Amino acid sequence: MSIPQSGGGPIENHAQLAELLEAGCKPKEDWRIGTEHEKFGFCEETQKPLPFEGERSISAVLTGLRDQFNWAPIEESGKLIGLEKDGANVSLEPGGQLELSGAPLQTIHETCDEVNTHLREVKAIADKVGVKFIGLGAAPVWKHEDMPVMPKGRYKLMTDYMDRVGTMGKSMMYRTCTVQVNLDFASEVDMTQKLRVALALQPVATALFANSPFFENKVNGHKSWRSRIWRDLDPARTGTLPFVFDEGFGFEAWVQYALDVPMYFVYRDGKYINALGQSFRDFLKGELPALPGEKPNLSDWADHLTTIFPEARIKQFLEMRGADGGPWRRLCALPAFWVGMCYEQSSLDAAWDLAKGWDAETREGLRVAASVDGLQGSFNGVHLSDVARECVNIADAGLKQRARKGAGGMIPDETHFLNALKDSIETGRVPADELLAKYNGEWDHDLSYIYDEYCY
Repeated sequence: MSIPQSGGGPIENHAQLAELLEAGCKPKEDWRIGTEHEKFGFCEETQKPLPFEGERSISAVLTGLRDQFNWAPIEESGKLIGLEKDGANVSLEPGGQLELSGAPLQTIHETCDEVNTHLREVKAIADKVGVKFIGLGAAPVWKHEDMPVMPKGRYKLMTDYMDRVGTMGKSMMYRTCTVQVNLDFASEVDMTQKLRVALALQPVATALFANSPFFENKVNGHKSWRSRIWRDLDPARTGTLPFVFDEGFGFEAWVQYALDVPMYFVYRDGKYINALGQSFRDFLKGELPALPGEKPNLSDWADHLTTIFPEARIKQFLEMRGADGGPWRRLCALPAFWVGMCYEQSSLDAAWDLAKGWDAETREGLRVAASVDGLQGSFNGVHLSDVARECVNIADAGLKQRARKGAGGMIPDETHFLNALKDSIETGRVPADELLAKYNGEWDHDLSYIYDEYCY
């Protein structure tokens, strides 16, 4: 989840709303890669989720990272709730999931080094206090009442609202983890093509990274239960956004969509003011019930944009949001998958050629199929295994064309980060399939084994 946005004066005219998005346009030489991933912490002895405070806690991990590895603290109401260093942030999801929001970097070599450094630092601290972390799309055993609550005002407001607008919002907040990659765009036209590719092909990422077949100590019938949860969260701010594929889509169309998404809050003086269900359109007129007579700043608009949760979204960059959290190889594979398809025009065109003939029903049907059956999913004659093979081939070609060297020039390009996905294409097995095989085999239906075998 995002931290409060800063900067920007009063909104004086409607054009500023789209201009904020358009300000993200960058020439290709300035495009960067930002990788984010979340993971569950648990007590090594009890296999229970970590509380916020105590000897074995999220607070102990954050404090250790701050003191031993020189991260700067981020506090809210006197509580340590995050860290920052060198353009990266460590933050907390509602149930204590630890998130690395990586710095914007030039190559996947750099972003993978960043991920590995972070995981080494976390392990060094976690080993000292008797905790471990695991990468999965959904908590396999814990129930909602088992989960701690992090001391962040944003999350308190969201928790209270979720049951009003869907059935699975609190499950998303407290018991899921994701990995995502953030990419740049050059222009409105480039943004539009990338966002359409992102939304149409997000089911392929969901299938390849599916890693949540268990929930509340049972097999749940889905390869990605995390993806299933998102379908019943809040229809006003989630989904595959058919309007993005309409002729004439651009920044202003996104503004109109975002203005119709009900608000969560307004951030003032370090506090979150309850604006649940209220209208940003009213805010622009000075008629927001939460702040009568006050009009928004650009930072309020930027905050509001962080409360929209479709399968892919734009702010001043593009976010790919469809993948389960997972093992470290997958954390480096996701940026390789999307960078390879999106950062060379020939590959972006090839990716769009795959999906441009699909209608909204097919795109949504593939989203459902990916969550249920992973690579074995299909809809309207479109087989995810076939599309995934094409996508990985396109990404491979794009990364070869980028030719970004690593290891001091010893590695010619970034294609080896796709190896985990190539393995899945060849075997038809994604992480969820491996977990189910273990559960039905050597684990003898005992999920306690998952914590030792799959922790970082």
